[in-house]
Amino acid sequence: MDPQQLRSALGRFATGVTIITCCDPQGGYVGLTANSFSSLSLDPPLVLWSLREHSPKLAAFLAAPSFAINVLTEDQVELSRRFARASEDHFAEGAWALGEQGAPVLAGCAAVFECQTLSQQPAGDHRLFIGRVLACAESSLPPLLFQAGHYRLLGEVL
Repeated sequence: MDPQQLRSALGRFATGVTIITCCDPQGGYVGLTANSFSSLSLDPPLVLWSLREHSPKLAAFLAAPSFAINVLTEDQVELSRRFARASEDHFAEGAWALGEQGAPVLAGCAAVFECQTLSQQPAGDHRLFIGRVLACAESSLPPLLFQAGHYRLLGEVL
């Protein structure tokens, strides 16, 4: 399988855009932009996401007992870009607060899922995280989408 062809074909699937956050062992905020988020189960309430094995943020997520999935809105595209870059002070922008489960939560999102880390396991060149949703919130704001290497806006179906 040609990795570039596979990446291109997978990119045809539109996804939401999230900022996934946790606190490191010293209490510092850690976050990254990801579109690998998915629901897994309603009973019990489980979600999953994945992170590259070579990510410099992997150690923080492995050590964290909880994480938050912040589902971005169309108005948060610049914040998504900020968290995708390695050299930024990520949390200098946005209205951040420590959530009930101990991970940073962003105000004004389409949805937020606060999760207890249940498991993490290697899966190819990524690490798969499964979390139990302990709290969630939603808004009616339109979500930010990502497809074929570009940000997209949700359009109405006619």
